[in-house]
Parts: sequence; structure tokens; C-alpha cells
Amino acid sequence: MITSSRMNGLNPYVPGEQPKDREYVKINANENPYPPSPYVISSVQEFISKHPEKLGVYPDPDSLKLHSAIADMLNKTGGVLCRCKTSTFSDGKVFVEPAEEDKIPFTVTPDMVYTGNGSDEVLSFVFYAFFDSSKSFVMPKFTYSFYPVYAGFYNIPSDAVPLKEDWSIDIQKMLEISKKNKSGIIFANPNAPTSLSVSREQVREMLLKANKDEIFIVDEAYVDFGGESCIPLLKEFDNLLIVRTFSKSLCGAGQRLGYIVANPELINIVTTVKNSVNHFPLDAISQVSGVAACESVDYYINCAKKVCEVREDFYNFLSKKGFFVLKSKTNFLFASHPKISGEELYQKIKKEGILIRHFNVQGIENFVRISIGTKEQMDLLKKAIEKVLG
Repeated sequence: MITSSRMNGLNPYVPGEQPKDREYVKINANENPYPPSPYVISSVQEFISKHPEKLGVYPDPDSLKLHSAIADMLNKTGGVLCRCKTSTFSDGKVFVEPAEEDKIPFTVTPDMVYTGNGSDEVLSFVFYAFFDSSKSFVMPKFTYSFYPVYAGFYNIPSDAVPLKEDWSIDIQKMLEISKKNKSGIIFANPNAPTSLSVSREQVREMLLKANKDEIFIVDEAYVDFGGESCIPLLKEFDNLLIVRTFSKSLCGAGQRLGYIVANPELINIVTTVKNSVNHFPLDAISQVSGVAACESVDYYINCAKKVCEVREDFYNFLSKKGFFVLKSKTNFLFASHPKISGEELYQKIKKEGILIRHFNVQGIENFVRISIGTKEQMDLLKKAIEKVLG
């Protein structure tokens, strides 16, 4: 065989279906249904038209302006957009204030931020930096399915802990295994695909009991839709590393921007990995668009609030139609129906021109994951479900 033994052992991640044969209402990949802010569009257009020469030279390898903009955004919002308050002054400027429970008790600084090509690349570097064949990690059995992919890619042993009967993370069991094996911990919070959230205080209790010398990773891809960010805990725990993304609440899945918030020592470790792989991970346009997104965060606050409003409406609809549906803190719902399998529901909804997500995985095979689209998109799905259920 021409390939290596490593290559032959890979089990790649399977993303949400990307249709090529026809146009669908696409609510299967947890993308945001709204476009980036007008300021992002104008900033990118201005950058290209006024500074075309910058596309012919290498970008800032350290993305310093972007890191500063992200830190400023987090300080303004507290890291949870859907609960932010906004006020518009007579001159058109918008004042942003976090909810009281989301206020960060210190100032996030640029040296606490690392950025990469989407949170998937960021996670890859994190796995490389903190785990290896002798340093394992613990995760929930059902969580973001790229974690076990990276475990295989980097030859990292891992333990997947079954969820509790109510589909929540089994905190105690994860801690027991982590302590026994002296391993790190990773989980998405809110979790995917279940949509449930662990409170900040629960995470704090985990950190107090966890191995102080092992990494503790919280993936906050969906936190802006109702979870509790663990950024305030960074003041207390040096081994905490938080992964976040522009793909969900910042309407930027096509921008490929992800980032870490952690103490500067951990940021430097991940940066060392980055500089050993690709010194220029973010292109110039991504950096410009990322800064502009952070500077127009009031737009994204409004988008997050709309997603949450539509989510609650659709949750009520599914409940009335006999679905078992978990109470989501994300931009998606995880649901099953006693009269139709997840696979059949997915296929029949697809025939109606709408894509939702079905996981052909034992234990969750009867569920579908429904990303929250616009009100108009969800109204179309309501009609399709009513037709399918008869």
C-alpha cells in the first residue's frame, strides 16, 4: 500500500449534508440563517478596493487587531449575546451592556486570545498541544463528533462517558474517570447534539475537583444562545481553556474563524503549535471581517435574540405535535417522535425540500437535530411536519 498506517486508520468527520442536486431549505448544519452585518460586508469591500496590494503580501501572522477586537467584544457582552442589552444614542452609536449574571469580573486582554481557521482547526491544535498517546482525555459519549476524530488522528486514548437518563452530562462519572486516569476533560457547553447546558457554577465545581495539572476544555460554540459562559472562571483556574467560534452567533460559518480564550501561558502553547504547522493561519480578509464583526456586535445581539425567539416558538410547536424535545440553550433543537423514526422523518422532510440532521448512531438514532432558521423557514418546516405526521 502506498499510504501510511496512520492514513489507513483514519475515521473522518461527517458534516451536515451539503446539497448539490437541488435547492433546499437548509437547516441541518447549525448555521446562522442571517447574513453577516452590513458593516462586515462594507469593510471587506473597502479593504479589497482600497488595499488590493495587501492580498499580495502575507497577513499579520499574529492577528493582533483581531485579538484586540475579540477581547473588546467579550468585555462588552460578557460572552453571551442573547442576554445583552443595547441602547441607541441620538448620534446613532449603540451602547452594549451584558446581563448582570454574564459580567466578567476582570478585563479580557488580547494576550488571552488565540484565533484560527474555524474552531475545528483551533481544536486540532489544542488536541496536539495537550494530549498524546500517554495523556488521555474524557468526554461525554454524545458530544461534538470531531473530538473522537482527533483522538484517532493523533493517537490519543479517550473515555466516552454515557449521558444521564435526562440526556445531561454525567459530571460525577467524568470526574471519576479523569481522576483515575490523570486525564484531561473536554465537552461542549451547551452540548451538541443534545442542546443542554451545564451552569457556570457546575463547571466551577468540576474544576475544583478536577486534576489541576491537566487541561480542562469547554467548547462554547453555542453559548451565545442561552448558556452561561465560563470566561469569568479564567480568573480562578489556570488550566481552563475555552473554545469559541464565529460560525454560529456571529453569522460567519463561511468566514472560518474560531478562537480560544485562556490564560496567556496556554495561548502561547497553542501558538507554538500553530507556528510549527502554519505561520499564517488567518488570511487578510478573514482578519478584516472578524474585526468588523466584533465592532458591530449589536447586530449579532439582535440576530441571537431572533434565533432564540424562533427556537422557543418551534419548541412549543414540536411539543404540541407529540415530540419529545429537549429544552435547548443552542440554535438547534434535538427531538424525537414516538410514531416515526428519526431516519424516516429526515427522509420525508427532505422530500418536502427541507434538510434537517439525522445521526445514524446507536443511542440517538431516533432523534433529529433541527437547526433554527428564520421564522419563514421554520413555518415551512411546520407545514412539512404536519403533512408527514398526517
